[in-house]
Amino acid sequence: MAFLGLTAAATGTAAAYQPVDIVHTEHVQAGPYNLTLGFSQWPLRAMQSLDFTFIPDGGIDDKSGTLTTVEPDGKIRHADPLSRHPRKRDVWGLDVRSLDTQGDWIFRFAIDGPLGHGEGQLTNLTVLKQPGPPLGLSWAISTLPLLGLIAFLTYVWRRTRPASRAVATAG
Repeated sequence: MAFLGLTAAATGTAAAYQPVDIVHTEHVQAGPYNLTLGFSQWPLRAMQSLDFTFIPDGGIDDKSGTLTTVEPDGKIRHADPLSRHPRKRDVWGLDVRSLDTQGDWIFRFAIDGPLGHGEGQLTNLTVLKQPGPPLGLSWAISTLPLLGLIAFLTYVWRRTRPASRAVATAG
């Protein structure tokens, strides 16, 4: 019985998750709803994964909504329904997402709830350039060990294949 208690305690600890740390917030008025947007990294950088939280005043229990993102070049991505953040279940959010291009993004919200329908947007959400070296250079450098392994295996294969042993013993 004590073993089961210890197992349950260990499972609870292992199943724990890292909380979402909000380091910056912005506010959007979507009709009658005040919405607080939380960011786990600030400033935002392209291709850098982070968490977004969307918290309407009064909670999310009696509300639903959609998020539409507009890229810096004006391309509109499809409207995604706002859903609970996987690690912060009492708010809406996006878990470990990144914005793929630098520039000024727009987040558009449409919220339905007991006060009716409301729309609002966060404009000029500035995303800075990607941190670190350019993506192509990073990929090129990361493939060097693989290319070295292929060269090594080719060398070993050529030195140990049966045909080369037969030629070596015949000579």
